[in-house]
Amino acid sequence: MTTRAAVARGPHTGWELTDLRLEPPRAHEVRVRFHAAGLCHSDDHITAGDAPVRFPVVGGHEGAGIVESVGPDVRRVRPGDRIVCSYIPACGACRPCSTGQQNMCVKGLNAGTGMFLDGSFRFHEGTGDDRVDFGGFCTLGTFSQYAVVSEWACVPLPDDIPFEIGALVGCGVPTGWGSAVYAAGVRAGETVVIYGAGGVGSNAVQGARYAGAKNVVVVDPVAFKRESAEMFGATHTFADAASAHDFVVETTWGQLADHAICTPGVLTPQVVNDAVAVVGKGGTVTVTAVGRLGENTVDVHAGMMISYQRRIRGALFGGCNPLHDIPRLLGLYRAGDLKLDELITRRYRLDEVNQGYADMTDGRTIRGVIVHDV
Repeated sequence: MTTRAAVARGPHTGWELTDLRLEPPRAHEVRVRFHAAGLCHSDDHITAGDAPVRFPVVGGHEGAGIVESVGPDVRRVRPGDRIVCSYIPACGACRPCSTGQQNMCVKGLNAGTGMFLDGSFRFHEGTGDDRVDFGGFCTLGTFSQYAVVSEWACVPLPDDIPFEIGALVGCGVPTGWGSAVYAAGVRAGETVVIYGAGGVGSNAVQGARYAGAKNVVVVDPVAFKRESAEMFGATHTFADAASAHDFVVETTWGQLADHAICTPGVLTPQVVNDAVAVVGKGGTVTVTAVGRLGENTVDVHAGMMISYQRRIRGALFGGCNPLHDIPRLLGLYRAGDLKLDELITRRYRLDEVNQGYADMTDGRTIRGVIVHDV
């Protein structure tokens, strides 16, 4: 079949709309008709040249839709099922999955190439010797109206949850929420500083608030994002790290913060050093954001780590387990304990994808969502 998709043929070229041929699903694969796709900053790293991906690539790794057909041996879903695609699959049987670390499932090893485990691709342009294979980012490609994905990436989406909301819980929501609740391990009464209040940072705010933090401090230079952070649970917001640091010193009587979580659009060495400086004795810095390709962003003087026994740790998918935490987060949304509708600043058509990313980088959106023609 033919599908309309937004693709990147190389860095610094933006997203191009084109028609691709899509192969039928093979063993343990399903074909999905996507209804919604989130505009996550990770896809912008592709066109900015900051992500080590294979080109050409179909963009998009946040998506929700309906299973249209299945290949042999599929057991998790059936045609007609509504699903969320987890950008990291969870097979449930490998060593990470079986030890409660589904966010590191071994079947996610081809995220940067979009290649399936048998070494092949499902998106193609041209035929014969002129055929070009396209990978789907994170082996998904939700910027396409249709895609073939692994059954292990499929998580059921209840009938009462809109597709636009479902798309967000495939990456940005659990990544941010889990960065606070799981990776950082925020506990009641603690002080947390969050650097960057976009789509991921806003959910780190929600996670810290839900975990019971006394002070949820947000640092973001964009006034719109600081105002939104207050709606999501931030107790104090600042435009710069120095002002936030001074406030933390004052409010904690010099003990400093318990946690710092780094969720800016682009991680820099300055953000990491600001985060290390703001946490006190035994404090933890959680790094969730991605920096520029080839740049070492974690560059901290050893004395800063040793003197207060500080720790720096990375977080993938926020430490969440997709099969458990995606339904859990949707349950919190149903109960009114997690704001998801408020994350969506604007909806776009597929042909507006470049405008969506321009709005994101200009600080005009918390999360944009592509609504596919249905």
